[in-house]
Amino acid sequence: MKTSAYAVQTATTPLAPFNIQRRDVGHSDVEIDILFCGVCHSDLHTVRGEWGGTTYPCVPGHEIVGRVAKVGKDVHKFKEGDTVGVGCMVDSCRTCANCQEDLEQFCPDTIFTYNSPDKHTGGVTYGGYSKSIVVDTAFVLEIPKHLDLAATAPLLCAGITTYSPLRHNNVSKGQKVGVVGLGGLGHMGVKLAKALGAHVVVFTTSSNKVEDAIRLGADEVVNSKNADEMKKHLNSFHFILDTVSAPHDINAYLILLGRDGNLTQVGVPPEPLSLNVGSLIFGRRSLSGSLIGGIKETQEMLDFCGKHNITADIELIQMQQVNEAYDRLLKSDVKYRFVIDMASL
Repeated sequence: MKTSAYAVQTATTPLAPFNIQRRDVGHSDVEIDILFCGVCHSDLHTVRGEWGGTTYPCVPGHEIVGRVAKVGKDVHKFKEGDTVGVGCMVDSCRTCANCQEDLEQFCPDTIFTYNSPDKHTGGVTYGGYSKSIVVDTAFVLEIPKHLDLAATAPLLCAGITTYSPLRHNNVSKGQKVGVVGLGGLGHMGVKLAKALGAHVVVFTTSSNKVEDAIRLGADEVVNSKNADEMKKHLNSFHFILDTVSAPHDINAYLILLGRDGNLTQVGVPPEPLSLNVGSLIFGRRSLSGSLIGGIKETQEMLDFCGKHNITADIELIQMQQVNEAYDRLLKSDVKYRFVIDMASL
């Protein structure tokens, strides 16, 4: 079936109206009418070819919330009219060790929601900047009914990207947790860490974000350019979540970890970060990375957010404003996530 979308034709052209083909609904498929789609920084990187490997035309979007329009005959979990979500993945091999452990994001054959090989059409997958999408039921998520649907969309990427490392590092009540950066990822990290019971400290270089950090749930805010403020927190953190995608001194945060503390990097700086291994050796500290989360953990995150009434802080935009939103995203001019109202398409 044909569906309306917004796509880029090259790395230097703007997003513009484009018609795409969606596959017919198979036995295990769910057809979804898309209501809202979040705008992720990775959308911008991909459409502008900054990470390489982009196939054009490209329809981005992997923070999808919609309503079930049709289900295949073997689908029993969802029915027409259900509110559902689709995140960064739409398929995987399902047989490798990663898939067997519910870690589909690390499957060597993961099919991402857009710009991945599409075995059904022979082309590439097209994402959520569109009116509808057809997805295998195994990769469709239940959305808590009482949450604001537009503000829930960013949970499908920003939410799970921050929730997964918090859970993997067993963040719990009474622990001291740092969040570096207060953007789309960072603001979700603050909300989730606070809901897990942690004492949350936000590190920012922007004095105008102090009030917002407190509003979002931070117990303390540190100006990371102030050496005296940083020094007060030496050797004291159980866990630090670094969401910054710009070049920065990671060693300044590693030395704030206590013994056996971990810093997990989820922001992707364009250049390699310089590491002083002494920062790790003294204190048996560790540095790691984290990539979104598997489907089971993503559902767990959504249920957790439903229980604690957590959604993203968003600015709702029309589809026709998306190019302007990309330009503003480059300037960090959004609090804290753009979400497209797909009724405008």
